[in-house]
Amino acid sequence: MVETPAILKLMYRNVKVNVDPGTLIILVGLPAMYLVFFGFGFGAMIGTAGGTTAYLTFLTPGIMSFQCLMAGTVGGSMLWADRRWGMLAQLLVGPFTRLQYLLGIMLTSLLFGLAGGLVMFFGALLLIGSLNVTLWGMLTAFGVIAVGSIFFGSLMLLIAGLVKSNNAYNSIQILVIFVVNFASTVFYSFSTKLPLPVQVLFQVNPLTYVANAARGGFEGVFPASDVWQVPLLVVETIVVLALATRVYVKSDISFV
Repeated sequence: MVETPAILKLMYRNVKVNVDPGTLIILVGLPAMYLVFFGFGFGAMIGTAGGTTAYLTFLTPGIMSFQCLMAGTVGGSMLWADRRWGMLAQLLVGPFTRLQYLLGIMLTSLLFGLAGGLVMFFGALLLIGSLNVTLWGMLTAFGVIAVGSIFFGSLMLLIAGLVKSNNAYNSIQILVIFVVNFASTVFYSFSTKLPLPVQVLFQVNPLTYVANAARGGFEGVFPASDVWQVPLLVVETIVVLALATRVYVKSDISFV
């Protein structure tokens, strides 16, 4: 009998832990509410024929991209909780290594990011009726969402490795989610009419790179000004993953 690989066991455990109703409301329910309320609310403000449909079409790849940020919170939250309650120590006593635990968390974030993006895509289909997107556009969107999931999973893992207070970690995570989400092109296009500090936030925000690339895949158009964003996202992901790994390896396995 072939034994299940350790990483798959950890992924199964991670998914099972995070499919409770409360977690699913945050991971899927929050982006879905953005899609519905922002889609129809902002769409109604456009005031032109097909305004709501046009805005929902614009919003869909943005909300799909937002899922990589939400998926990233899974890894950080699990590491913090496992250390706090001694689960990490118990797992490492068993047939799991630190590297396997790390890979299990990162792959779980990747899985949640892709699954969440797919749920948002089908949710948009229900609201709009149809989306004019090619297979290549879908592959582009989900490819960049995958990279974004690893980036934000690494970022949250890094924060979780440095913070030893539950209140502090939750506060930082919530702040990151809201700043990164609203200072990006998830809901609206970048504009030079924005205040300069806000423009800077938009331009250095990795979620902007994910949303722009996903939207470019949907529309089949990649502005020359955005071409550099995906390679930069890949580099940033490698750097943040390396930092998160370094902090994780050196961190205590338990707070108890």
